[in-house]
Amino acid sequence: MSYLRPEFVITAVRAAIEMIILWIVFYRILLFFEGTRAFQVLRGIAYLIIALLLSHLLHFEVLDWLLRNFFSIWIIVIVVIFQNEIRSGLARLGQQHLFTISLGETEIKALTEKIYDTISRLSRRRHGCLIAIERDTKLDSFIESGILIDGKVSSELLQSIFVPGTPLHDGGVVIRGDRVVASSCLFPLSDNPSVGKTVGTRHRAALGLSEHTDALVVLVSEETGEISMAYEGHFMPVHNQEHAMKIFNQILGRKKVRT
Repeated sequence: MSYLRPEFVITAVRAAIEMIILWIVFYRILLFFEGTRAFQVLRGIAYLIIALLLSHLLHFEVLDWLLRNFFSIWIIVIVVIFQNEIRSGLARLGQQHLFTISLGETEIKALTEKIYDTISRLSRRRHGCLIAIERDTKLDSFIESGILIDGKVSSELLQSIFVPGTPLHDGGVVIRGDRVVASSCLFPLSDNPSVGKTVGTRHRAALGLSEHTDALVVLVSEETGEISMAYEGHFMPVHNQEHAMKIFNQILGRKKVRT
């Protein structure tokens, strides 16, 4: 009975671990770019990589040579195409904090009640609003574009900000912890091709901020009074206070507060 040599086993295990790591990394990259134009490009690149592997295994020398040269040239092109996403991703990594604690259920409940009271009243009056709740990713660059307030979160304060015609109602509000940090902040507009052209600027700003950061963005449509939230590049309609509480618990329950 023959036995496998230790060197062969070690090499096989090392190759298997390397493949697993590569697939995990590639999968995380796909999740990061999901919903953006870059995702379509990545999917096309994935097909080309599969074609390259097959051409190498089947010894298609001409096709293998073409694909290898294609990738050596297109590295620069890929960096240019993904420049916005790469910059956003590196910014997220640089804004993470090691020493953090989670918000308690009582704090989440109090924050939810104040925000929901605000958006429900604004919804009935058809007053649009845009509120970003900071999580792990600092929103300092967006805060700097607005007007500093630094007031304790309350329904009355938030409602007064979004009264049409007032100096502060344009743009978005940023909430950090239990403080309204700033209003009239400019958020990046989403260029997601899957978003309909009829979607307004407020919705695009909410979606854009959720694509660039891990903030939870709450908004009220000025046209319809519809309440919704944006998180990780996706919209979530809000049906009632119980539904809002569920979303807040799921997302803000994992919220990190800097110490």
